Amino acid sequence: MLLGVDVGGTFTDAVLAFDGRLVTAKAPTTPDDQSEGVLAAVRAALERAGRSGEEIEEFSHGMTVATNALLEGRGARTAFVATEGFADIVALGRQDRADLYRLCASRPAPLVPDELRFGAPERMTPEGPLKELSAPDAEALAGEVAGSQPEAVAVALLHSYRHPQHERAIGEALRSALPEAHVSLSHEVVGTFREFERAATTEVDAALSPLLASYLRRLLERAHEGSLPEPSIMQSNGGLIDVQSAAGHAAWTVLSGPAGGAAGAAFVARAADTPDALCFDMGGTSCDVCVVDGGSVQEQSAGEIAGRPLALPMVAVHTVGAGGGSIAWRDPGGALRVGPRSAGADPGPACYGRGGEQPTVTDANLLLGYLAADAPLAGGVELDRDAAERALAGLADQLGLEPLQCAEGVIRVANAEMVRALRVVTVQRGIDPRRYALLAFGGAGPLHAAQIAQELGTDTIVCPRASGVLAALGLVVSPRRRDVQRSVFLAGEELTAEAVSALVAELGDEARQALKQRDAHLDATYELRYRGQAFELAIHGSTSPEPSELREAFEAEHQDRYGYRDPEQTLELVTIRVSASVAGVDVALAGGEQQGEPQRGSREATLGGERVKLEVIRGAPSPGSELRGPAVVELAESTLLVPDGWSGEVDDGGTIVLRYAR
Repeated sequence: MLLGVDVGGTFTDAVLAFDGRLVTAKAPTTPDDQSEGVLAAVRAALERAGRSGEEIEEFSHGMTVATNALLEGRGARTAFVATEGFADIVALGRQDRADLYRLCASRPAPLVPDELRFGAPERMTPEGPLKELSAPDAEALAGEVAGSQPEAVAVALLHSYRHPQHERAIGEALRSALPEAHVSLSHEVVGTFREFERAATTEVDAALSPLLASYLRRLLERAHEGSLPEPSIMQSNGGLIDVQSAAGHAAWTVLSGPAGGAAGAAFVARAADTPDALCFDMGGTSCDVCVVDGGSVQEQSAGEIAGRPLALPMVAVHTVGAGGGSIAWRDPGGALRVGPRSAGADPGPACYGRGGEQPTVTDANLLLGYLAADAPLAGGVELDRDAAERALAGLADQLGLEPLQCAEGVIRVANAEMVRALRVVTVQRGIDPRRYALLAFGGAGPLHAAQIAQELGTDTIVCPRASGVLAALGLVVSPRRRDVQRSVFLAGEELTAEAVSALVAELGDEARQALKQRDAHLDATYELRYRGQAFELAIHGSTSPEPSELREAFEAEHQDRYGYRDPEQTLELVTIRVSASVAGVDVALAGGEQQGEPQRGSREATLGGERVKLEVIRGAPSPGSELRGPAVVELAESTLLVPDGWSGEVDDGGTIVLRYAR
């Protein structure tokens, strides 16, 4: 029996996979202590399955602890140590504007204030030490840092990605002087060049790790109480690691939640024979989008979260604040806006009847007839149509609209936000969205899928049976993975097959050792550029490539990306990243809970400004069933809206595949 639990902004989802079955459950997220919601969701799933916690063999977990702390600018009291004269690098950054045309826009303040920044009396060059760090100097520095009473310390010295000995010496001195404090060393956290990005990532890692470690300790206690195994934690790169490694490096888990959804989407895309898909995960608080190409989620070697750079491999996910609980409001100019503020799990949308009074996307869907008051949402949430109408009527008065017009406007504005996000990961990256299917999931995603697909020009929608808990399913099927990367700067005569193979073998051994799997599969990624360029292109290749193979792959990608290649220019291999992974399990998508044939009925709804009669299918339609709009399919944890012109069928895995007749 396998367990996956994903914590969202509104609901916590659990999936149990055993004996060819999938059993799912939801519970409200508990923001003050997410572990409470985790155990509530697990208990609900076990109760539905009629099983006990002792039977669970593996427990995979995705959470938003590090994400939320980073978004809110919270962290432990952190000190920062850099080479003498460079301690303010986290404040100076790259000296560029946060927004080119908004002079008042600023970047987030460093997590470490200036009084907690310290200079180390050493200097390293790319070739080796220029000024050696003595043991007495390291001890004196550690004593000075200890005097500031930090809970965590980040250490990022010049060129430590190549020569880490000074960082190691300072790390040992700090751990001796501050045995209770967390210490993050940049060569262990990142391992690549670019001083500011490496320092900023190490700062984030140090500031968030004590918070994450505290949460994981509570989770372990609750897991022990529930007779559950020790959890594995989802990383930003889409792979699982052990709980101790996650607690020691919070920066690796900042995209833990979205990565689970991306993994689940890729799994469904392969199973549904739609390996190229735009993945659209709309929950209660936000919407995450990504691209699956050839059945694999697109990755990036670095990213930016809440305005802070993270120089770590991660799934290429873009997030906007548009979810079912996103609040609709009138801005000072009189325009209708939706999000980024959310009603969250408590009090939730007005229609939840828990004290919420502000109109949300869920209230609009209920008023328009896409949701029904007599059909509780997942987690047993009863909907109050009158409360939704009251909330929207207040906003409608401000805008000079009728309540139904206002509700349609809320949906259109929310859809525009999500279309914009999908264009960021497609059109802005040179990808034609019309070549892809739209894979919609999350509790609210399938409700908005058809309108978004038509806006993007795609004519295929994929909706998995477990769409409302797909991120939790993604945790169950995800591989265990560990990445190790190093900047090497090989060019000209130094760029040989022997040199590259030796480095890959060294990094591969390190990754396998960290994963504690000597036979783990290795994948290599090479970041290359023409000498003189400022940025690199990532190329996937074998673990023992010839330089000619690297050049051909790089130039083909360069031609595709920038429209030209330069065979006469010197090629430079900047960074090598090796991933060690152990494949995840395979589960049967068709093995959901058997509830018999779905009930069928009808109700009125407003679509495109007109009243129409929707066919209502309450329950998961069986494989082979045909669907034709206008209709609504009420699945266990989500609802699929099928407008007129869309039709399709249910495949052998229970996944609904719709196509638009143009």
